[in-house]
Amino acid sequence: MDIDFEKNGGLVPAIIQDHQTGDVLMLGFMNAASFEQTRATGEVVFFSRSRNKLWKKGESSGHVLKVREVRVDCDADALLVKVEAVGPGVCHEGYRSCFFRTIAADGTAEINAARTFAPEQVYGGEKTR
Repeated sequence: MDIDFEKNGGLVPAIIQDHQTGDVLMLGFMNAASFEQTRATGEVVFFSRSRNKLWKKGESSGHVLKVREVRVDCDADALLVKVEAVGPGVCHEGYRSCFFRTIAADGTAEINAARTFAPEQVYGGEKTR
């Protein structure tokens, strides 16, 4: 199957979902090279837009994402990657999921989950993406 990487400037969104619970853990982007590395290694590799390079999820934290299934949408320009998340969390802010805030009707955001790890102990003082 050919993924349409050209439609969005060489990148496709990759929704990361826990293969057992169905929880959405994060959203990242893949280019053709990161998709190939993901397929070859069985662990999720993204393209970092901020650093302009490939990065394997967990390369600094050890919290890797083991691929269990990859689905492609009807337009072949978005991926759903079902994973086994190794480690206490996926989010660089210390949560199991990057979707740890709920936006209320008044526009305020509330944290809806507890931290599962201390990011400063995993990443040091820098904010890593």
